[in-house]
Amino acid sequence: YFIVINKEFFIFYKNMHKINVLAFGSKNFNTSLEELKDYLNFKLTITNDNLDNQSFENYDVLFIHEDYLKDSLIRKELLQKSNKIKILASNSNNIVSNIFNDILSLPTQVKDLNTVIENSVIKKSFSQNSSIKIKNYILDKNEKKLIKDQDYILLTEKEIQLLELFLGKTRSISKNKILEKVWKYSTEADTHTVETHIYRLRKKIKLKFSDNSFILNDKNGYLLWKNEIKLL
Repeated sequence: YFIVINKEFFIFYKNMHKINVLAFGSKNFNTSLEELKDYLNFKLTITNDNLDNQSFENYDVLFIHEDYLKDSLIRKELLQKSNKIKILASNSNNIVSNIFNDILSLPTQVKDLNTVIENSVIKKSFSQNSSIKIKNYILDKNEKKLIKDQDYILLTEKEIQLLELFLGKTRSISKNKILEKVWKYSTEADTHTVETHIYRLRKKIKLKFSDNSFILNDKNGYLLWKNEIKLL
């Protein structure tokens, strides 16, 4: 009913980190999944219970059969409110929905199920860690840009590493510590490299955004303005 097992393509990683997946749907869907547990690269929990957002709390991925959503606006709204990764298993080729991160067409193979689950987690993790809010700016590590409103400046790899080093720090970082962390220099190394890079970065920010206080300094070193910093 659900998945064709092709052992030629199956690799089972006993020691890999387990992704927690909660699956729910039709009776046949749940039964088929139960039979496949030993072939999956993730930790699977199957439920027939009534669900709410609290039920999703301990899971990375929600794997939903399309039957679960039939004629139920309440269930669709529940999924829309969840920030978990959501994957739809569907026998239809014409499903379009912004509720789901991915759609797995049925019937499928175990390797494809493993792949779509693992890739969805990787993509979400990559997305979360590639864009960082700093003050009124967005640091886009993929594009190597510091963005504010519709304007941006391009950053070098070292400038990105500098900004990442400052993130979450409430105290200034010494020039020697910056050398150690960003350039992997010893504490005896010349700190002129740090001064030059920070001067150039400050200048770029000032010219583009007229911001003189993005990177501050005191007698102990450099720091960012103390404001909320969070991953997007």
